[in-house]
Formats: sequence, structure tokens, C-alpha cells
Amino acid sequence: MTENLKLLAVLAHPDDESMGVGGALAKYAAEGVETRLVCATRGERGWFGPEEANPGFARLAEIRTQELDAAGKVLGLKEINFLNYVDGDLDRAHPEDVIGKIVAHIRRIKPQVVVTFSHDGNYGHPDHIAISQFTHAAILCAADTTFNDPEERSPHRVSKLYYVVDSEEMAMVLKKYLGDIEFFVDGQARGESPWKDWMITTRVDLSSAWKTAWDAILCHRSQLPSIAPLLDLAEDEVRRLLTLQGTFYRAYSLVNGGRERETDLFEGLR
Repeated sequence: MTENLKLLAVLAHPDDESMGVGGALAKYAAEGVETRLVCATRGERGWFGPEEANPGFARLAEIRTQELDAAGKVLGLKEINFLNYVDGDLDRAHPEDVIGKIVAHIRRIKPQVVVTFSHDGNYGHPDHIAISQFTHAAILCAADTTFNDPEERSPHRVSKLYYVVDSEEMAMVLKKYLGDIEFFVDGQARGESPWKDWMITTRVDLSSAWKTAWDAILCHRSQLPSIAPLLDLAEDEVRRLLTLQGTFYRAYSLVNGGRERETDLFEGLR
């Protein structure tokens, strides 16, 4: 039974929802689960075209907001909310401010399940790491009767928190087509950090949702140059890639545990 089941994704940029967890969002929305997104930024720095054609922060934010709106409709998201921080600066945002905003959304929406990035941001992206940390803190504060959010809503206790993670198989496929992901932060190289099979607590079957996820990815037209080699893949290979998207780590659960692998983010809640 899916009545009143709610899934909230808390992510950093427009396109994270489609490229990172689109299959799962589409699958659960199609099953009648209320799926929502909180996006921390509008992706103002995410330009992959010629620099002379860069539309600038304000216009790119508008473009990427429109792209996310389109992708959200494809995925069946019930609602998209922005926290309106600047792309690339999220890790320097005031913690109390960010956490309070996320708490307000959690208390208003009352999701049983929250999905965010892993502690390493999947490949070390500072914004991904920051939203993971802020989301952890917000889940704790949302259940705290002494924490006052700006809207003064009653506390809500989230039942399950998941990280969206890349398996070693997924990382190998991405490397095959996109090469190594490597960039420098504070003078140190960062890159893909795939999760070993035994670390993955949850595998969701996305065979019914991969095409919806791909259609949502294609809505993010400004970002497609960053995945250009994938655009020419045969349909079977796109299917393979996007069905590998259904890997998660159960960071905590109030309703189940142990090492038996889950196949459903709502296991223990249905």
C-alpha cells in the first residue's frame, strides 16, 4: 500500500535528481508515493559550453530552474523547492540558516524516507558533501521538540535516511564512457568513490523506470555537454547504465536493520 508514503530527496543542484536518483524517484512516483525535491542551489556555475557564450549567473540560474521544472514533471515529482544558495558556495553557507530551512520542509512534508548524497559527495563535490551534512543535522533537528524552525511547525521524525551511492559496476561503466572524474579542491585531487558490493544495503529494481529517468536527464539541456559520450549510446547500454542507478546505503532506519539486502526504500514501512 502506497497511500500516504512520502519520499523526499535533498540534493545540491538541478540535474542531481535525474542523473543521481531519477530512476528511483520515477519508480516510486509511478507507484503512488508522494515524491518531492529540495534543491539547495540553482546551478549558477554549471556551464559547459564555450565561455564566450556563458549567459552569466542570473540567466543560467533561470535556465537550469526551467530545466529542473521540466525534469520534475517527467519524473512525477509532486513538488520542487529551492533553498536559493549559490552553486559552489554551499559549504560556506551559515549552518543554522540552511538547517532551519530543511527542517521546515521536513516538518511540513513529513516524509518517512529521505534521500541525499553520501558523506563523500559521491566524488568529492563540496556542495554534495555540504548538503549531506546539513540534511543529517536537519533530520535530527526536525524531531527535536526544542528546535524552532522559521515556520514553527510541529516536530517530525524521519523513519529512514538513505545515501544515493555508485556501485563499482556503475563506476566502471561511467569511466568507460566519460573517463576519470578528477578535480582539485584545496590542492588535493578528488574523484569517484565507488562503493563495494557488500557496502550497498539496498538495490531498487529500476527496470520499469530507466526510460523515464533518461527522459528527465535529457531535460537538462545545458548540462548535456558534460555527458556527451552517453548521448550516442545504444538504448540497451543506456538501460544498463540507468538500471545500475538503484543502489543505496541505508544510513539509518527506525524500522529495520541487519545485513539482509533491501529491495525497497520503504521496507519496514509498508
